[in-house]
Amino acid sequence: MKNLKTYRMFEAAKTSGLTKEQKAFLKRHTSGTWTYSPATGLVDVDGDFSFRVWDRRQKAQTLKGIKFGKVSGNFYCQDNQLTTLEGAPREVGGNFDCSSNNLTTPEGAPQKVGGYFRCLDNQLTTLEGAPQKVGGYFWCDSNQLTTLEGAPREVRGDFWCDSNQLTSLEGAPQKVGGSFDCRNNQLTTLEGAPREVGGDFNCDKNQLTSLEGAPQKVGGDFSCENNQLTTLERAPREVGGGFYCGNNPVSRKTLKNIFSRMEKGESYLKAVGSLWTEIPVEDQTLLYRPEFEWVGTDERRKLDALRAYQGFKGMI
Repeated sequence: MKNLKTYRMFEAAKTSGLTKEQKAFLKRHTSGTWTYSPATGLVDVDGDFSFRVWDRRQKAQTLKGIKFGKVSGNFYCQDNQLTTLEGAPREVGGNFDCSSNNLTTPEGAPQKVGGYFRCLDNQLTTLEGAPQKVGGYFWCDSNQLTTLEGAPREVRGDFWCDSNQLTSLEGAPQKVGGSFDCRNNQLTTLEGAPREVGGDFNCDKNQLTSLEGAPQKVGGDFSCENNQLTTLERAPREVGGGFYCGNNPVSRKTLKNIFSRMEKGESYLKAVGSLWTEIPVEDQTLLYRPEFEWVGTDERRKLDALRAYQGFKGMI
């Protein structure tokens, strides 16, 4: 009898710092076991914690005041109305998903995530506070980010930052094992982009006029469609998949032909020079630069006049 009483007192002490509502919340959403430490005030989960609510009336703005320590499996809190990650685990062995909430910052997120980290479809204006170690992919797309400062320096999987308001890639991971997607932003330069990407690189639907800053090695496809490209200077030296460059001022055919030469080791200037007589005059006008030594005086005057005329037409 004495031993039973002692055991019950021990069990009660393990959860004495939690309210009845918090205990019920943990029981309902934990797949595995959870323990509370009175010494630290933290809740550790051996297994998964999934707080994904479909009923709008039950969606929460906080984690009920619970402070998590370590979660060995996955931690899911997406599709709620969270405005803060206060109380989120300090370390997650599996995946962490806080997407589709009302977060403006990832402050409070775990600093170490063994699987993927998803914070897409929020209202994030910064990545400061995001985990610096991620074992899988990192998705921060569909937010209001204007900078990538605070992102991890290396991501083993994909890094997606598309559909934000980025004007720069400064702060982006410098090595990405999977694909890098920065399409549908307001980029005028690729400066700050990863130096090496293991999968695809997509910078479609921006305002790029050149590929300055692009990764020099891309394991998959490289896509720069729907931009304002008038040069391929600093394009990747190695692309393992296809090169997609449609819907730019210079025609797709001309850009593809130039890149094909560059893939064989020619510099940009040499590639353009060797193809010059085959390039349509409309593209020549856009590509032309004073350092093109193969262009004669009369042709220079002609191209300058055509460029001035095109600029005038654009103002009308």
